[in-house]
Amino acid sequence: MLGQSCSVVLFIMLASVVMWSQDSTGREQQSITGQQIESPSDEPSQSADTHPEDQMQVPPPVSVESYPMTFTSEGRSNYLRYGVSFTAGYMDHVQGYGVVGESDETYSIAPVISIDTKTPRLQMGATYAPGFTFYQHTSALNESDHNASLKFKYRLSPHVTFTAEDAFMKSSSIFNQQNLGPSLSVSGAPETSNVSVIAPIGNRISNTGSAGMSYQFSLNGMIGASGTFTYLDYPNPSQVPGLYNSRSVAGSAFYSHRFSKMHYLGATYQHQHLLAYPVGGQSRTQTDALLLFYTLYFTSHVSVSIFGGPQYSDTFSPATLLPTAPSWNPAAGASLNWRGKVTSIAVSYSHLITPSWGLSGAVLADRGNAAVRRQLWKSLSGSVEGGYARTTEINSSTPGSSNGHSLDGAVSLFRPVGQHLDVQFGYSRLHQTYSQVAALAATPNTNRLFVSLSYQFLRPLGR
Repeated sequence: MLGQSCSVVLFIMLASVVMWSQDSTGREQQSITGQQIESPSDEPSQSADTHPEDQMQVPPPVSVESYPMTFTSEGRSNYLRYGVSFTAGYMDHVQGYGVVGESDETYSIAPVISIDTKTPRLQMGATYAPGFTFYQHTSALNESDHNASLKFKYRLSPHVTFTAEDAFMKSSSIFNQQNLGPSLSVSGAPETSNVSVIAPIGNRISNTGSAGMSYQFSLNGMIGASGTFTYLDYPNPSQVPGLYNSRSVAGSAFYSHRFSKMHYLGATYQHQHLLAYPVGGQSRTQTDALLLFYTLYFTSHVSVSIFGGPQYSDTFSPATLLPTAPSWNPAAGASLNWRGKVTSIAVSYSHLITPSWGLSGAVLADRGNAAVRRQLWKSLSGSVEGGYARTTEINSSTPGSSNGHSLDGAVSLFRPVGQHLDVQFGYSRLHQTYSQVAALAATPNTNRLFVSLSYQFLRPLGR
């Protein structure tokens, strides 16, 4: 396992060096930490006028924000966007609500409204997108959705910054999110959520929120703290046999030292309280980890990070009504982010204990995520994203029930047609091998093709 982790870390560092040598567009003195509301009009997350030369960055291993996938050439902010999308799709396997079919066609309508605002001290973005989906043959699966997200960053003083994010989803299909497919948020931090297990169809409510604060107390010293909360609820358990509700709360504190403009080294302590609710009781796991991290900023838009250290866990199993034997596990991870004028890439890998996210208890997970966005021509862009996860349960409530692996990915093409109309084509695939989870064993593979038309308006704010 450690050999595999080292191989992944070396691969990520090598890839970052290769991409650094190709990057001739990212020499401006801007930060790469922090992700804006994903939109073709996003600004770079930090600009020279708001962050002076001596301003330290929050390294990705201790940031609550995901990597940005915007291009360095995208610079619009302070706008209100609203519109509606119409989507037609085809799924090769449909199962849920007591209905099983080989394939079906779907039709969706999704209004959307979002706001993006930026001042020298404040960055904020919010999006709300309800939706309605209709199935051609299995009308019992017709549904309504709610998707909402918020990203907030505020500089309380020149050296104190507060950051918060929240994402809420109420849906019965993983394919009815805003991006019309399994969404991967690539982060350089130790994962405090586990989205490696996905019920393709089944009512669920989920919410993930995080907040953090950093304080630069000297020219090259920074401290900070953050907290994360996750919530997953299946209102009708009969739709997802073998999957369960879960909760998690995590907190961490860090110290970071800058040795030069390129090199950051530090340590972080993380505590997690993980809950799952399988049949027969509540599974509780607490973890404590002390991790060292290192981040190398090749340029203002290219970075590579690694972290590692011991992780301690203690689990209470509902099967035995007694705590299981405490255990120690190595925790490690690596990530990179590269942003250019027409290309953005983010890659991450981690090996550590994470929340169950629907399984019978906390799991030891190996996860790898990747996302690539590329401007192909002046009026055509494309994206590819994917992820792999392998999970092993750490409690003994139902031996082997949480062991398995998953693989998902999506590819899409986006093209504006006129001033207000956009068209998008895409393909998504989801593969999951969890033989003892009935909701997943019945349909291990799901493929989906879709085409979407979006009619949207953009209004500038404060102009």
